[in-house]
Amino acid sequence: MGIATDDYRVWLEPTTSTVFFEGFLRLDGVEAYQPIMDLLLKTVETHTTCTLNLKALEFLNSSGISMLSMFVVKVRQQDNAQLILQGSDTILWQTKSLRNLQRLMPSLVLTFTS
Repeated sequence: MGIATDDYRVWLEPTTSTVFFEGFLRLDGVEAYQPIMDLLLKTVETHTTCTLNLKALEFLNSSGISMLSMFVVKVRQQDNAQLILQGSDTILWQTKSLRNLQRLMPSLVLTFTS
């Protein structure tokens, strides 16, 4: 299950309940991110632990960051859901923005690798 274009790819690896992101996500407005949000929400509905692997996502615009923020808030409202975000410490937007998501959900596990 996934979404792919010439610029980006988002897909679920169901055996590890990991959603992988790669490429450049520059969609117009939060509404354009709805298919990705639906994939994320479906993953959380079927798995108690959900990992977002963002290491290969080189760019995410403000609408995409807003979509991730809304997703984190929805996960926070679920009692038994665990969320893990994996980022790259070599991609500037990730080191700045992903920490803000942890403020929205203190139990969120955030890891960075090179």
